[in-house]
Amino acid sequence: MDHEYTARAHGGDGTVPLKRVLDAAHALDAHIVLLVGDTYDCHKVPVDLVRRTGDLIRDFARPVIMLPGNHDPATDDAVWHAAGLAEIANLHILGVTHDEVVVFEDFDLEIWGRPHRDYGDMVPLEAPRPRRTRWQVALAHGHFDPVPNRQVRPRASWLIGDDEITATGADYLALGHWNRAVQVGTGPVPAYYSGSPDYARTVNLVRLQGSGAVCVERHPIHWPEAPED
Repeated sequence: MDHEYTARAHGGDGTVPLKRVLDAAHALDAHIVLLVGDTYDCHKVPVDLVRRTGDLIRDFARPVIMLPGNHDPATDDAVWHAAGLAEIANLHILGVTHDEVVVFEDFDLEIWGRPHRDYGDMVPLEAPRPRRTRWQVALAHGHFDPVPNRQVRPRASWLIGDDEITATGADYLALGHWNRAVQVGTGPVPAYYSGSPDYARTVNLVRLQGSGAVCVERHPIHWPEAPED
């Protein structure tokens, strides 16, 4: 949520993109919502915006997992500590309310990811978590490069490579950082960027099926026209 941008694009309400995502999740009867980094454009956002974010998530009532990204890392002065956001029962913030994993015993599911904890470079899929449940979903916020060379500079930061995706062994990898919605990787782990809601105008619906199959579908979200100047 970029407060200055949304003030222009959505009549001053920076929570509009999140509301559209949650509305779509509700309409699709999603059990859990994953927000994979840069939910906030920075930590210097109005407290009222944070409070309204919390109200939307609380009213959604189902679990929401947030992974801090490079714009909103889990630092001591992070937005995650404002307006009681971290105390919302159905909100799980990796690196804040949970270290790197949230387990849903009813679904025999674990969701894990390495949050950005500062503004420096890091390896989003470093040290993948060994599977402890029937289902495992991984989260990573960074830039996909099939064969990353971290010795070369200048280059993009927070690189995610093909081999690293495969090494997770996860049933699904949810990716954040790119604005567009796209599948990446050539290995056995399905890995998708959902894209930013105001650019992609879609959400990814992931179904973990009893047969062991994973079905990924893109669904449009309702997006009202911007108000005229």
